[in-house]
Amino acid sequence: MGRPLHNERFAETALPKRTGLPVFSADALSSVAYAPDEIVLTLALAGVAAVTISPWVGLAVVLVTAVVVAAYRQNLRVYPSGGGDYEIASKNLGRRAGVAVGAALMVDFILVVAVSTSAAAQYLAAAFPRLVDHRIEVALVGILIAGLLNLRGIRFMGRAAVVPTYLFVVVMLALIGTGLVKSATGTLAPVPSASWEVLPAGSGDTAWTTLAVIMLILRAFSSGAVSVTGVESVTGAVAYLRKPRAQNASTILTIMGAISCVLLLGTMYLVGRTGAVVVLDPVAQLRIDGQAPAEDFYQNPLLGQLARAVFGLETPLFYVVILATVMVLVFAASTAFSGFPSLGSRLARDSFLPRQLKSRGDRFAFTNGVIALLVAAAILTLVFRASVNDLVQLYVVGVFASFTVTQAGMVRHWRRQRRHVHAPEQRRRMIGPVVLAHVALVLCATVLVIVLVTKFAQGAWITLLAMSVLGGLMLAIRRHYDSVDRELRLVAGSPVRALPSRVHAMIIVASVRKPVMRALAYARASRPSTLEALVVDVSQTATDRILQDWERLEIPVPITVLDAPYRDSVQPVIDHLRRIRRRSPRDLFVVYLPEYVVSSRWEQALHNQSARALANRLRLEPGVMIASVPWQVDSSHVDSPPAGSQHPVSQQAESQDQGHSGENVAQTGTQHPTSTERP
Repeated sequence: MGRPLHNERFAETALPKRTGLPVFSADALSSVAYAPDEIVLTLALAGVAAVTISPWVGLAVVLVTAVVVAAYRQNLRVYPSGGGDYEIASKNLGRRAGVAVGAALMVDFILVVAVSTSAAAQYLAAAFPRLVDHRIEVALVGILIAGLLNLRGIRFMGRAAVVPTYLFVVVMLALIGTGLVKSATGTLAPVPSASWEVLPAGSGDTAWTTLAVIMLILRAFSSGAVSVTGVESVTGAVAYLRKPRAQNASTILTIMGAISCVLLLGTMYLVGRTGAVVVLDPVAQLRIDGQAPAEDFYQNPLLGQLARAVFGLETPLFYVVILATVMVLVFAASTAFSGFPSLGSRLARDSFLPRQLKSRGDRFAFTNGVIALLVAAAILTLVFRASVNDLVQLYVVGVFASFTVTQAGMVRHWRRQRRHVHAPEQRRRMIGPVVLAHVALVLCATVLVIVLVTKFAQGAWITLLAMSVLGGLMLAIRRHYDSVDRELRLVAGSPVRALPSRVHAMIIVASVRKPVMRALAYARASRPSTLEALVVDVSQTATDRILQDWERLEIPVPITVLDAPYRDSVQPVIDHLRRIRRRSPRDLFVVYLPEYVVSSRWEQALHNQSARALANRLRLEPGVMIASVPWQVDSSHVDSPPAGSQHPVSQQAESQDQGHSGENVAQTGTQHPTSTERP
């Protein structure tokens, strides 16, 4: 994925604010591409009258965003290391709370990728109708592109994200500004969907009571709350920024929050002025000229409808809006591709995830984490068929769960700090942060309850289940690592430091050829206490041929034939080792495995399969070591021996024997060169 970067160049990967802003705010900014749609289509379940209150729901979401951004600016000042929500929860509420936050954020990052790329596919289908039936494929391509870009490293991502993200912001501000001017001058035309009749969901006799409408409004609010996501990405990205890192992250967070609020408010205002609508089930809820739309009817997203109303369908600006939206949605997925691996590396360092996730690739990217996220997001997109509405139902649960636990941790942090502060002036300065932490906790907890109540049946339970399973898995991984560390800890007087009484060497012989001769030479050079060759009798013809070659070549090593009545080449060797170990439990056994090393990948599947199976079983046996003896095979240059020349095996055996003394030969038991064992 590019030229490897030397360790000395790690400092060069740090991003300035102007580059960090588009990289880590694309998630929050791009939510304006689908959050208004979720608000409107939810309210449309009660009919067109309920849609008119959508701007007020958007305003409530903006207020939540402002409080959360202010709270997280404060979190950055207190915890500037970049550990984010996971660090705050772990230090203030304990290990299990940290694991819960980590699981919630990892699920959230996966959903960010799936939702963003699915929304990008939706907008491309709006501009190019031929792609309507290929949205899943388009979304998968977007996931792949985002993953590959991040494998090239965060510095490359910073340069790549600058133009698309800033272009989206400029285009959206131009769209909103032009729409406001046209609205003020009375020239803003309604969108085509404004003339459609929107029927309440359900049968015609359905009566929407006040309580039902309130619950629907709360559900619309919880759907629109996806625009708050992205805040956690900035707080966890401190390590990627230039110094002063925490201050730069705080600045990015403020700018991101301000732009996100402006874009959401402006979009919701234009939606109300143009009468744009989208519904969950067009066939059941829409009537166009008194007729239900066809089964394959496709609704344009709200931003596409607004761009058509403000700029016109045939103008280049319409396609610029669509293109900018698609690009920023892809880079919103890239934001998760930086947050997920970074969080995974912290969890891996604390032994809650496999430790492979903490290693960086040759471009300083957490390669294993990027690949894991790519696969998980692709599977999720396939399962939900790139449906933005279905995925959003799962989306908000994780992020507001982490918000709530994090703010509970900050409340405990400030309470603990106040116990150690007695000066009146210092205590007065702490009033503001304490109040903000409490307000943010109450607000985030309220939103979380609303989300769980209104979205549980729509799919929130899936997120809760995924968080629970992932959290339990992380705790199990930590218990495993702790158990292994306790077992491997070296203490005074440990018996592992004692030398073995004797060393028994064994060589697995499948045929008398050059690799076996090399293994024999290496085994004899190590001067073991005993040395024997083992033949597993899976074929009487092959066994007889081996014994004949062994005797003809006068190989000075005893050979044992192990009976294999069920044609299993592994278990007889294991049984033979166990019988000897019972007689000599303090001895060390070394099994030499001759193996072929071939040049091409496809050839590897043709060799060493039996050796690998045996090696996997031998690793489970105590007191047994495995010595792999490679023989490099150049399959493209195979020299055939000339006619009448000496057998190559004989030549190899003679050359190996010349290099060893008679003492070593006697040591390996040449007085009985061939023996047969039948259990």
